[in-house]
Amino acid sequence: MACVLEAPLRMSVLSEVTASSRHYVDRLFDPDPQKVLQGVIDMKNAVIGNNKQKANLIVLGAVPRLLYLLQQETSSTELRTECAVVLGSLAMGTENNVKSLLDCHIIPALLQGLLSPDLKFIEACLRCLRTIFTSPVTPEELLYTDATVIPHLMALLSRSRYTQEYICQIFSHCCKGPDHQTILFNHGAVQNIAHLLVSTSYKVQMQALKCFSVLAFENPQVSMTLVNVLVDGELLPQIFVKMLQRDKPIEMQLTSAKCLTYMCRAGAIRTDDNCIVLKTLPCLVRMCSKERLLEERVEGAETLAYLIETDVELQRIASITDHLIAMLADYFKYPSSVSAITDIKRLDHDLKHAHELRQAAFKLYASLGANDEDIRKKIIETENMMDRIVNGLSESSIKVRLAAVRCLHSLSRSVQQLRTSFQDHAVWKPLMKVLQNAPDEILVVASSTLCNLLLEFSPSKEPILESGAVELLCSLTQSENLALRVNGIWALMNMAFQAEQKIKSDILRGLSTEQLFQLLSDSDVNVLMKTLGLLRNLLSTRPHIDHIMSSHGKQIMQAVTLILEGEHNIEVKEQTLCILANIADGTTAKELIMTNDDILQKIKYYMSHSNAKLQLAAMFCISNLVWNEEEGSQERQDKLRDMGIVDILHKLSQSSDPNLCDKAKTALQQYLA
Repeated sequence: MACVLEAPLRMSVLSEVTASSRHYVDRLFDPDPQKVLQGVIDMKNAVIGNNKQKANLIVLGAVPRLLYLLQQETSSTELRTECAVVLGSLAMGTENNVKSLLDCHIIPALLQGLLSPDLKFIEACLRCLRTIFTSPVTPEELLYTDATVIPHLMALLSRSRYTQEYICQIFSHCCKGPDHQTILFNHGAVQNIAHLLVSTSYKVQMQALKCFSVLAFENPQVSMTLVNVLVDGELLPQIFVKMLQRDKPIEMQLTSAKCLTYMCRAGAIRTDDNCIVLKTLPCLVRMCSKERLLEERVEGAETLAYLIETDVELQRIASITDHLIAMLADYFKYPSSVSAITDIKRLDHDLKHAHELRQAAFKLYASLGANDEDIRKKIIETENMMDRIVNGLSESSIKVRLAAVRCLHSLSRSVQQLRTSFQDHAVWKPLMKVLQNAPDEILVVASSTLCNLLLEFSPSKEPILESGAVELLCSLTQSENLALRVNGIWALMNMAFQAEQKIKSDILRGLSTEQLFQLLSDSDVNVLMKTLGLLRNLLSTRPHIDHIMSSHGKQIMQAVTLILEGEHNIEVKEQTLCILANIADGTTAKELIMTNDDILQKIKYYMSHSNAKLQLAAMFCISNLVWNEEEGSQERQDKLRDMGIVDILHKLSQSSDPNLCDKAKTALQQYLA
C-alpha cells in the first residue's frame, strides 16, 4: 500500500511549492504596468540566494514572459532593467538554469538591449550576459555570431566602470583560441583595454589584466603589439611588473605573471630579460609555497612550468630558487592529517581538488628536468619521487596520468636514471599498462617515453620486449595520428639496434611488408627517416643481413629504388644509400645489388653527386662490394671497372674533401691487392 500512496504525496508537495511560486508568474501578466513592475521586484527579492525558487519559476514559464517584457518598446526602462536583473539572478543558479535561459534565446534579447540609450539598463543586460557567458554550458561562439556585437561592446567600454568590468570579463571568458584572439585584436581590444589597467577600480584592473593574458597566450602578433603599448607614458610590460610586486593582491600578481610569461613564450620578451628572470620567475615560485591557497599553488606551478619549458637557463634558475624542487614535494602531501585548514568547507573543497596539485607538480617537474642532468638527479632523489610517478600513472584523473607520463618522459632522457632508478622501480610495467588503452594525448607522451626505455643501454629493454611490445608498437605505426606513427617506428628502430635475430624477425613479421611500404611512402619526412633508420638497424651484422635479405630482399630493393628515384631531401637519400652499404656488407645479400644494374647505376650517379654526404655514402657501398678478402670479389671488381667506377675513384682520390679522398684511396687499394 505504501508504494501506491508515494506518488500522490510527491505530487501534492510539488503543487504546493509551485503554487506558492505561481502567483509571482501570474503577476507578470497583470494589465496594470505598475503592478507588473512591483511583481518583477518582488520576484527579484524572492529568488536571491534561493535556487529552489529559481528552478520553480523557470518551470512555471517565467523566462519567456520576462524576456517579452524586456524587449517590449512599451515597457518602462525601469521595468526592462528589473527584468534583466531577475534574469541575471536566475542565471546565477544551476547550470540547468542557464541551459533553460539559452533555450529561450536570452542572448540575442540581451544583446539587443545593449542598443538602448539608458546606461542602467545596459549595465543590467551586461551583468546578465557576463553571468551567462561565464557559465561552462554557454558556447563562446554565441558572442561572435553577429559581427556587429564586438565593435558595439568596444564602444560601450567607455560608458562606466561597470561596463568596463563586465565587458572585459565577457571577453576573457569567450576568447578561446587564435580565431577569437584575431577578432578581438582587429576590433582594437589592445588599445581599448590598455588604459583600464590604471583604472581606480580594482575589479576593472583585474578583468583588463585577465583579458590581456588570454589575448597574448600563444599569440606572437598580440604579444609583439603589447610590448610597445604606452599607458600614461609607461610601457605595458613595466605596468605588469609593478602589478606583480609583493604588496599587490595575489590574484593580480599571478595574472600579471601570466601576461609576462605568455609574452615571453610568444617571443615578444627575451628569456634573459630582467622582467622575466628577476620578477616573473621569482613571483611564480612564491606562488608554489605552502602558505598559498590550493588554486594559487596550482596556477603558479602550471604557469612556471610553461615559462621554463623550453629554456635551459630558466630551468636552472628556477631549480635553485627558494628550494623549489623540495617545495613541490609538498604538493603530494596535501591536505595533510595535521592540516592548518580549520574551515571545513575549504577542507572539503581542497580534498576534492588535491589531484590538481599533483598534476601541477608533475608538469613543473617535467619542465625542470627537460634538459639538465643534475636537475633530473635532484628531482629523482626527492622523497618517494619514483613511487609517486608510478602511482600517478594509474590515477583515475586523466590529467594527472598525462602529467605523470610527461614527468616520466622528461626524466627518461637521462642515461644514468634509465640504468638506475627506472630499473629499481620497474617503471616499464605501469607504462606498458598506460599504453594499452589510453587516449591519443597520453599515448603520444607514453610512446615517446617507451622510445627512451628501449635504447640499447636501458636495462628495461628486455622485459619490455617480453611483455608484447613489438605488437603494440607495430599497431601504433598504423595510427592516423602522425605523432603516434613517428613514435611507433622510432621505438621499433631503437628496439632493433644491436638486437638478436629473433627480435628483428618479430619486428618484420609484426610490421608486414605491406605496412613497411606504407611507411616508406608516408608523406611525413620524420616517419620516412625513422623507417629508414629501422631498416638500417635491422640490416646490421652479416648473418642478420643475409637472413633478412633472403626472405625480404626483393621488397627491400624495390623500396630502396623507389626512394632513390623520388623527390626526397639529402638526409633521406643518404640514409637510403647507407642501407645499401649495409646490404653490400652481407655475404650473399650483396649479390642482390650486383645483379641489379639499375641500382648499380644509381650508386655510380651518387658517387659524382654535388653533395659530399651522398658521395661518401655511395663510396661505402662500393668499398663493401670490392673488398677483396671476400668470395667473388674479382668478378665484382671487374664488373664495376667496366661500368667506369674505377675512373670515378681516381678522380675522387684527388678530392679536396679528406673523407672522400681517403675512402676513394681505400677502395682503389682493393683493386691493387
